[in-house]
Amino acid sequence: MKYLDKNLQNRIEEKLKELNKLRPLPPSAVEKLQRQFQIEMTYNSNAIEGNSLTLKETFLVINEGLTIKGKPLKDHLEAKNHQEALEYLYGLIEKGRRQTISEQFIRSIHQLAVQETDKEWAGKYRNSDVIITGADHIPPDAIDVPPKMSKLMDWLEQNQKKLHIIELAALFHHQLVYIHPFFDGNGRVARLAMNLLLMQAGYPLVIILKNDRKKYYRVLSRADKDDLVPLIRFIAQAVSRSLDIYLKILTPVSKKREKYLLLSEIAKGTPYNAKYLNLLARQGELEAHKEGRIWLTTKEAVERYIQNRKRKRIIVRKKQK
Repeated sequence: MKYLDKNLQNRIEEKLKELNKLRPLPPSAVEKLQRQFQIEMTYNSNAIEGNSLTLKETFLVINEGLTIKGKPLKDHLEAKNHQEALEYLYGLIEKGRRQTISEQFIRSIHQLAVQETDKEWAGKYRNSDVIITGADHIPPDAIDVPPKMSKLMDWLEQNQKKLHIIELAALFHHQLVYIHPFFDGNGRVARLAMNLLLMQAGYPLVIILKNDRKKYYRVLSRADKDDLVPLIRFIAQAVSRSLDIYLKILTPVSKKREKYLLLSEIAKGTPYNAKYLNLLARQGELEAHKEGRIWLTTKEAVERYIQNRKRKRIIVRKKQK
């Protein structure tokens, strides 16, 4: 079964082609982008789990080694540990070494991610049952974790060529957090593992934004009930955002670039108001990405949406005849 909307899939694949056409990419620009994405990923992934460091504070802790007054030591350690786990992933990609995701790999990533905050259980499956506060989902009994993790690895191997990589990465991410194999760090590990799958397929690092935390938990909850399409669309939009930012920064000035503007600015030259464009962006109907809490899109993206709607109407009329 296909879960990823075909139009959204085509847009993403076209953006990836555009990025690949720019290769070889300027090393200094790529390095700067990767550093930026690593800080953003560390900040957002930890913040989703309750870490109190701001984006700027996360940068200072990782790059300057500073201690932020009034912030817990645990939050500092989480930032440093997550950064180490990310550097490990980037190291695998840069070496061109294809890493098979196995139980050992998942435990290794977990060990890196919680090495200073949960030393006793770093890299080890939980040995007792847990309850996730505020969630309807009750994770499997601890005794069932090893066989379920083994089954998950079998599922990954069997579906690698059956599913689009975004579907595969998103569903693997969901199943991992559903099993909840560790006492702490499950979300961080799932997002890191998801990113390895995507980066090995050529995509930039994908960031789940803290500002989208409620929506993120909502689509995961719906996935718990086998409603998988919203989760796939949510992850696909995050993939599209990363590609947008990479293309925006790396496309040479000599080449035509689409200019990303606020929805309120774009709306002035279209049949739609900013509120409707926001709805289209959130639903994945319009090519757009978030910077902070703000949605940005391009005039060309709105034009493509309009043309696509016209094509759909023509198809519907032909079917009705």
